[in-house]
Amino acid sequence: MSSHQSTQTMKPATAAKKLGVYLDATPAEFRDGVVSRAELAALQSDPPQWLVALRADGPHPRPVVAQKLGVSIAGLARGGVTEALTTEQIEALKSENPEWLQQERATQADVRKENVRIKKKHADQASRRAED
Repeated sequence: MSSHQSTQTMKPATAAKKLGVYLDATPAEFRDGVVSRAELAALQSDPPQWLVALRADGPHPRPVVAQKLGVSIAGLARGGVTEALTTEQIEALKSENPEWLQQERATQADVRKENVRIKKKHADQASRRAED
C-alpha cells in the first residue's frame, strides 16, 4: 500500500495551447512525445530558443491572431482567416485595415462595452440586495 504518485502528462496539442504556440510549427520532438507538468513549467519559466522565436515571429494559433488583431476567433473566421498567421502577416493586415477587420473590431468593442454594462448592473443589484 504505497502511495506512488504518477507523473501527470499532457498531449503536445494541450501543451502548445497552454504555451500559446501553433503545434505544427513546434519541433518534431515536442510534437511526437508527451509533456509532463514539470516540463511545461520549465518551458514557461525558461523558454528555449525555438519557443521564444515562435512566440515572437509565429506562425501564431488563431486565439493569438485574434488577440493581436483585437477581434474574436469567430470574427477571424467571418473575415476569411482560417490558418495560422505570422507576426509579419498580422502586421500587414493591421496596416491594410480591411473593412472586415474594422467591422470586427467595432463589434468586439461593442461586446466589451456590453459586458461592462452587465457587470455594473449585476454589481448594483447585489449591493441593493445587501442593503435590504
